[in-house]
Amino acid sequence: MDIEELDIKYDRDGLVPAIIQDVENNEVLMMAYMDKEALRRSVETGRSWFWSRSRKEYWCKGETSGNKQFIREILYDCDGDTLLVKVKQLGPACHTGKRSCFFNRIEGIKVIDM
Repeated sequence: MDIEELDIKYDRDGLVPAIIQDVENNEVLMMAYMDKEALRRSVETGRSWFWSRSRKEYWCKGETSGNKQFIREILYDCDGDTLLVKVKQLGPACHTGKRSCFFNRIEGIKVIDM
């Protein structure tokens, strides 16, 4: 597959948000950014590659920590401006050691019954 042929809309920095989801239970694990090269590497290797905005370098999830992600499917939304990467996650996804990066809850939300 030619990454250039996909209708992905990258931002002015050449990045697109990538939501990482557990393929087995649909848990949202993390969010990171990909550019065309990170997406190409991900497709070609079957591993999650990202662009680090702070370090200004590519990183393959789990190369340092051992908590690797093996890609099962990549989808993009109707606008082409967000990726959904479904993975088999080994170990925790979050650098804090938690399974998911999404563990901080906002309390006091008004809940409307439908």
